[in-house]
Amino acid sequence: MAHDTAPTARPEIVAAASALESRFPFADDAAFADARRGYLGTIPDGLVHAEDGRVVWNAETWTPTLSGPRPDTVNPSLWRQAQLVAMHGLFEVTEGIYQVRGLDLSNMTLVEGDRGIVVVDPLISSETAAAGLALYREHRGDRPVTAVIYTHSHVDHFGGVRGVVSGDDVAAGRVPVLAPRGFLEHAVAENVYAGAAMSRRAAYMYGAALPVGPAGQVGAGLGMTTSTGTVTLIPPTHDIDHTGQEEILDGVRIVFQVTPGTEAPAEMNFHFPDRRALCMAENATHTLHNLLTLRGALVRDPRAWAHYLTEAIELFADDTDVEFASHHWPTWGGERIVRLLSEQRDLYAYQHDQTLRLLNKGFVGAEIAEMLEVPPALEAAWNTHGYYGSISHNVKAVYQRYMGWFDGNPAHLWQHPPEAAGRRYVEALGGPEAVLAAGRRAHDAGDHRWAAELVSHLVFADPANTDARELEAAALEQLGFGAENGTWRNFYLTGAAELRGSTAGTPASTASPDMIAQLTLGQLFDSIAIQVDGPKAWHLTVAADWTIDGTAYWTRLANGVLTHGEGTGRGGADARVTVGRAGLLALLAGATTPEDLTAAGELSIDGDGEVLTTVLSVLDPPDPGFAIVTP
Repeated sequence: MAHDTAPTARPEIVAAASALESRFPFADDAAFADARRGYLGTIPDGLVHAEDGRVVWNAETWTPTLSGPRPDTVNPSLWRQAQLVAMHGLFEVTEGIYQVRGLDLSNMTLVEGDRGIVVVDPLISSETAAAGLALYREHRGDRPVTAVIYTHSHVDHFGGVRGVVSGDDVAAGRVPVLAPRGFLEHAVAENVYAGAAMSRRAAYMYGAALPVGPAGQVGAGLGMTTSTGTVTLIPPTHDIDHTGQEEILDGVRIVFQVTPGTEAPAEMNFHFPDRRALCMAENATHTLHNLLTLRGALVRDPRAWAHYLTEAIELFADDTDVEFASHHWPTWGGERIVRLLSEQRDLYAYQHDQTLRLLNKGFVGAEIAEMLEVPPALEAAWNTHGYYGSISHNVKAVYQRYMGWFDGNPAHLWQHPPEAAGRRYVEALGGPEAVLAAGRRAHDAGDHRWAAELVSHLVFADPANTDARELEAAALEQLGFGAENGTWRNFYLTGAAELRGSTAGTPASTASPDMIAQLTLGQLFDSIAIQVDGPKAWHLTVAADWTIDGTAYWTRLANGVLTHGEGTGRGGADARVTVGRAGLLALLAGATTPEDLTAAGELSIDGDGEVLTTVLSVLDPPDPGFAIVTP
C-alpha cells in the first residue's frame, strides 16, 4: 500500500514545534562551536565501503536535508541535535588526544603515546574503524596501534576492533586490549541470547529502512545511525576491576573508575592525569540516555548511575580541563564540565527518586510517565533533553526494575494477547467501520496517540483492512513528526512504513562469527537451549556425553528442556559425541550435516547414531524479520 502524497505535518504538530522554539534558547550556538572545535578533516565523499564494494557508511547522506531550513515534519529540538551529531571527521580534543566522530553511531578516540596510539572504542564495524584510523594517520602520521580500550560491552564500542588491530598482534602480546571486568560475558550474552529480537527492534530504533529526509530518518539522537559493516570482537587481555586502578599504556598514564550497572552492565570511565582529560564512556553524553533502550536490554540502574557520576566529579573534576565521551562532542573548562556531569547526575537521580516516590503512593508506570516533569533548571540544559532516552520510557523502566511488568490491577493480570484483544475491541465498539470512524475523529482532533492505539486493535483483528492500516500509519507518522526523541521518531515512521507495505529490514546481525567464537561452551549450549521447540520436544529424552576439542561436556533433553554442564552427565548417555567446536557451529548454522561431518572425519558418535539428528529436529531458529505493527 503506497503513500501517494508527500507527508505534511498537521497544524497541531506545527503549533507544538513553534511553542517549543519559543521555550528554549535556539540562538545559543555554544554547542555548535564545541562540536566544530579542533576539526582537521574528513574522509572523501563521506563514504566507507566493504570489500565487496557495498557502502557500509555514508556520512554525507544527511547533508542535503540538514543544510536547509527545518521542515515542519521534524521537531526543532531533534533537528538541532541532528545538525550537531551529523558533523563528521577527525577532531583534536586536546594535545595528543583525537576523536573520529560521525563515521558511525559512536566515536573512536585515539590517544598518542610514546611509540604509537591507544585506540578507545573502535566503532561498530571493522570497515568504519579502519577508515577512521586511516583518516587519523593522514593528518597525524602512520603511527602503530599500541593498545586498545573498550569502555563498555555494547557493540558500537568494540565491533570494529579488527579494523585497527590484528588478532595475531593481540595474541602475541604486542597490543594489549583493556576492558572492564565482565565485559566479554555481557558483550556476548546480549548479542546472542536475544540477538535476533534486539537486531529486529534496532532496525526500527535506528530507522534502518527509512529514507533520509524531512519525512524520514534524521538521526537517532545519540548518533545518526548504525554502520552495516563487519562486526568483530577480540577478547580483552587485561581486566579493569577496581576504581583507582592505574595502567600505563605506551607511556600514557590512565586512572580508571569502574561503573558497573550504569549505561552498560560492564562499563568504566577513565582519566588521563598528564593530559588533564576525562573520558566518560557513555555515562555522560549530550542527551538523556536510556534506562531501558527501545531495542531491548537489561534495565539499567539510575541510582548507581547517579552515584558514579558524583564519584567521577569527586575523583577527577579538579584535575580536568576537557571531558569527552564515546558519543557526541567534548566539553572544555572545569566549570562547564562539573555542570554537565552534575546535570546528568541529577537527571538520573531525579527519575529514580521521583518514580519511587510516586509508585509508593500507588501510581503505576504509565501514570508516573505522564506526571513526572523535569525540574526547570535541568530542562533548560540541552544535554538533558530526551533525544535518545526519554522521561516517558525511562520512568516505566524504573517501575519495571522495582515492580516488574504487572501494575497490580487484577484486570491486567491475564489480558488477551493482541490479536484476540483486537477482535474483542472491534466487536465491542460496533465493528470495523465504527472503529475507523472513532479513529478518524481522534486523528482529526489531533489525538494521534489514541487514534494509533484504537486503530491498532482493528489492524490486529484484520491485518488486511487497508483503511485501518493507512489510518494507523497516518497517526504514527504525525507522532513521528512531533517527536523530540530520535528513536521514537524512527519507531513511529518505520511502523507507518510497514503498515503501508514497505519492508522494515533488519540490515545487520550482531551475532557475528567473532561473537559466536567467544561463547563459552555453557553459553553455546544456552544458545541452543533457547531454540528448543518445547512442545515438539515434550516426549523426547535424549542424553549425550560430548568431547568438544578435548573438553568433556554433557547434555540432556527432557521435558522440552536442554540442560547441560561440564564433565560427564549423571546416568547413562545415549551416545558419546566427539566433534570440534568449528564443526558443531557449522552444524548448528545449518551449513553441514552430521553425515557430512562424519564423512570428513570431524564427527564420531559412539552409541545412538541419531542423537544429533533428533536434537537438531526440535530446534526452532529465530525469525530475524518478524512483524511488529501487524500480527
